[in-house]
Amino acid sequence: MSIWKKIKNELIDIVEWTDNTSDTLVYRFERHGNEIKMGAKLTVRESQAAVFVNEGKLADVFLPGLYTLETQNMPVLSTLKGWKYGFRSPFKAEVYFVSMRNFTDQKWGTKNPVMLRDAEFGPIRLRGFGTYSLRVQDPAKFITEVAGTNQSFTTDGITEQLRNLIITRFTDAVAESKIPALDLAANYNELSTFVKEKINPEFNELGLEVSKFLVENISLPSEVEAMLDKRSSMGILGNLNSFSQFQAAQSMEKAAENPGGMAGAGVGMGMGFAMANQMGNMMNQPQQGQTNLGGPPPIPAAVQYFMATNGQQTGPFDAPAIKQMIQQGTLKQETLVWKQGMAEWIAASTVPEIKDLFQQSPPPIPS
Repeated sequence: MSIWKKIKNELIDIVEWTDNTSDTLVYRFERHGNEIKMGAKLTVRESQAAVFVNEGKLADVFLPGLYTLETQNMPVLSTLKGWKYGFRSPFKAEVYFVSMRNFTDQKWGTKNPVMLRDAEFGPIRLRGFGTYSLRVQDPAKFITEVAGTNQSFTTDGITEQLRNLIITRFTDAVAESKIPALDLAANYNELSTFVKEKINPEFNELGLEVSKFLVENISLPSEVEAMLDKRSSMGILGNLNSFSQFQAAQSMEKAAENPGGMAGAGVGMGMGFAMANQMGNMMNQPQQGQTNLGGPPPIPAAVQYFMATNGQQTGPFDAPAIKQMIQQGTLKQETLVWKQGMAEWIAASTVPEIKDLFQQSPPPIPS
């Protein structure tokens, strides 16, 4: 080493770090040969901690304050060095400054949709994202477990690992909660608190702590959201017949503006009326398997029975006709009857509907 460097090192007796970045977690103090002058001043600012490492072994940790480096205030390093007596010679040690402040606005989010089972929609895929804040809780453990001997360690070096951990715990929390997809927005605070408590023990193992965790959004795939929008639109429209007529009227207006003149307008109006009539008929006829929107259900068809008379099949007869035949004596209790759905012909008195008609009708007048 040159004489100038030696003199320069002797003159530098302040050990400090002024952080001008926004993402540095650990910074190793640079000193030629790692030589620190005994009696040097160590400045540890608020939201910092200084960790001394000697020959790969973690020694003393200094919290915010101004220190004069002596054997008295470096008990671990003094033990590792075997200093039994005070001395003034320079000593070799690596000094790592650890930022203890909150690192805010750290992003997390699901790379791929998460498959879940929903009570209302069945199997669905969800995406979630948000932010969190972290800070170093234990500087010695963080250097030992994560940072190592890097010259400078930033948040980019660990956020990917932390993000994977967060997504795993978040997915598990949402699946276990059994909250319907449409009700998740009302439970963001509860989910945020639950996930924070879930992941903090694992962050603590790395010497870190999650000071804030926020779920900002949980969304369905765009295709499902589009279908929900259509479903909501149908509920807002209410009367689909009126909406169809409105759409047809708009089509008529556009057709009338056709540059083809009156002929084009006439064709457009004719097509508009045809569309309105067709759509009106479609809306008035309930689709198979669906209820009649906006009105009562269709009247069920009357039950009809066939009657065996002198070995011949007659009918079918509805309830008024059967009642009239009972009154005339044409249909008796032992007369065989049949309707669709029966396996065989049975006596009229065993059919509940016809039996009631026998009780309502007076007996025949005696001769």
